[in-house]
Amino acid sequence: MDAALAARNRETMTKLLVICVAMLGFGFAMVPMYRQICESLGITQTRAVGAANTQVDASRSVTVELVASSGKLPWRFEALEREVKLHPGQLVTVNYRVVNTLGRPVTAQAVMSTAPSEAGKYIEKQACFCFSNQTIGAGEERVMPVVFLVSPRAPKDLTTISLSYTFLELPGGAS
Repeated sequence: MDAALAARNRETMTKLLVICVAMLGFGFAMVPMYRQICESLGITQTRAVGAANTQVDASRSVTVELVASSGKLPWRFEALEREVKLHPGQLVTVNYRVVNTLGRPVTAQAVMSTAPSEAGKYIEKQACFCFSNQTIGAGEERVMPVVFLVSPRAPKDLTTISLSYTFLELPGGAS
């Protein structure tokens, strides 16, 4: 009886191992299958950015004033365009230029603020130098884009937004 029980246990264990391996393989196979399904349905990250652009409210426009401040850093930091006029939902790219005038590399983080302050919840950034720390070498000049839109859900009376970035040096950054 013990030999029969041991044989059944081995058989059950073998079946369970085969099921586990099959489940693991299926999990790994789901990634490319999911990617193919999403691509065939048009649900991709590239399409998602474009999809936001199809919700443009052409019946109104918003003026976005672009402001730059280097904070306490003796850098030159400026928006290359002073303002941009756009329709809510319209994806735009603006550029900022920074020049590190110090004789050493500096690591800093850009912080965004808006005026009026509630306008910040209607700015949808797709790409921004503010997403990560920036290490700028001594004397280095860099042009950095911001890709954003103003949400079509923004209030109708929101016709002007000041979008400001300030660089703050990070302690223990590049020396």
